This record gives sequence, C-alpha cells and structure tokens, in this order.
Amino acid sequence: MELVLPYPPSVNTYWRSNRGRVHISAKGRAYREQVGWIVKQSGQTFGDRQVAIRIELFPPDARRRDLDNACKGLLDALEHGGLFDDDSQICDLHLIRREIMRPDGQARVTVVAA
Repeated sequence: MELVLPYPPSVNTYWRSNRGRVHISAKGRAYREQVGWIVKQSGQTFGDRQVAIRIELFPPDARRRDLDNACKGLLDALEHGGLFDDDSQICDLHLIRREIMRPDGQARVTVVAA
C-alpha cells in the first residue's frame, strides 16, 4: 500500500518533556491525527504482521535535517493511526531523502507485509 502524508515534525518538536515526563506536543498530536485520518481513509491495515516500509521524504525547504529524526514521529503516527499494532513489527526500513517540495513537503510511504 502507498500513503502520501504531510512532512513529519522532527523528534525535537513531536515530543516534549515537562517535569521529567515525556509527552506528545500539540504539534505531534495534530500530526498523529492527520496521519490517522489518512490511514483510516486507505481502508488497509496490517494488524500484527511484520511489515517492510519505504519512506521517501520530500523536505519543505533546504534546511539541514537528520533523516532519522523525521522517521521516528512518522512511524509513531502510523502505529497510533492503526496501520500496524506495534512498530516492533517493522523488519525492513528504507529512508530516502528526495528533492525539496514547497511549500510544506511530503512523505511518501510504501508498506508491504513481510
């Protein structure tokens, strides 16, 4: 299956720490909600099966970004959106940085049962 998602927030803005407790920020919750809606619209899920995932990231601008920093929030949003039960089911993961896509960037995700 293929999903076209908004460009994910970085780990630094997805999670927040307050008084020693880590929680998802408002920006992270909004992203989770968007991704959950897109997953639901696709009508496909993988349940508890192992999955292979390919993520193509099209950043919104030329700022330097760590590829793996964008991946963590995206995978969390896919899990909580119901695409699969737990991100420990991911047995193959490919991340690819693509060209800039203005104005907001994009993430193209391909998921197959492994």
